[in-house]
Amino acid sequence: MSRLHVVTGKGGTGKTTVAAAFALALAEEGRRTLLVEVEGRQGIAQLFETEQLPYEERRIAVGPGGGEVYALAMDPEQALYDYLQMFYKLGSAGRVLRRVGAVDFATTIAPGLRDVLLTGKACEAVRRRTRSGEFRYDAVIMDAPPTGRITRFLGVNDEVAGLARVGPVHNQAQAVMRVIKSPETAVHLVTLLEEMPVQETADGIGELRRAGLPVGSVLVNMVSTARSGLLPPDFDPARYTAGAGRTALAKAFATAGLGGARRGGKADRLVEPLLREALEHTARVATEAERRAEVADFGLDTKEFEMLTEGVDLAGLYTLAERLREQGVPR
Repeated sequence: MSRLHVVTGKGGTGKTTVAAAFALALAEEGRRTLLVEVEGRQGIAQLFETEQLPYEERRIAVGPGGGEVYALAMDPEQALYDYLQMFYKLGSAGRVLRRVGAVDFATTIAPGLRDVLLTGKACEAVRRRTRSGEFRYDAVIMDAPPTGRITRFLGVNDEVAGLARVGPVHNQAQAVMRVIKSPETAVHLVTLLEEMPVQETADGIGELRRAGLPVGSVLVNMVSTARSGLLPPDFDPARYTAGAGRTALAKAFATAGLGGARRGGKADRLVEPLLREALEHTARVATEAERRAEVADFGLDTKEFEMLTEGVDLAGLYTLAERLREQGVPR
């Protein structure tokens, strides 16, 4: 069973929302999950309608299963201080580094260092134990960089281990990669049932596999066909755009109490905009069916999240978590 769940996806697919719902869904009774944000956007705080997250693990929610959800907004500077203290016992070095601007300088000229610190902190949380010997967190969910950068982000410690042949840096990099490339880790890809996100997901799966990184599930977000039951499966909007079909539809609206059916009446005026929506909906259903077949060809476990028409607020987040629990949370 995986304990580090890395959630990635093309920009605009809602990966932060899916990662948050994932953390809630895993928070069963007696379990504790940690939701980690690495891109500094404070998206988790916005979703959970709380104040900005500091660089500390803070409880932000109780899952629908009764467990606890903690969150951590990663800070490369603070992660470097932790690193220095953990491996070199240089806790006071942080104040000096801050004064001389060494952290900003280092992460600018060596951007890979930032990824080393962030992945290292997440893996430390995965392995951390309480005094009684139990894992501090049952699962760690990382809201990771987009698909186009995820393989480099997760594999950076392999490069570091190759550069630093001996010493604590080498040992730490190897320890991180042992976690990331083990069955403890699963990389889940968020997509929409649209051409470009599905193609980027396919490319991402290939890159992850070539790098020897563990691919988990495909998480399909904002699916509109969950609401397709509003229209009969054989409904054809084109039959109602003119003539007797249009008249019959206007009469049906009038019968439902939506105004008069005469030409130019309220019910008649509703026909055109509602048919337009129906046409868009049926076209979307057809497109989703094509893309769903492509996703099925990946041969991976797939979960779907319905589109929330009112947008994603805290209640909507719990709704998505429940939907994931109904389908079976990826383990």
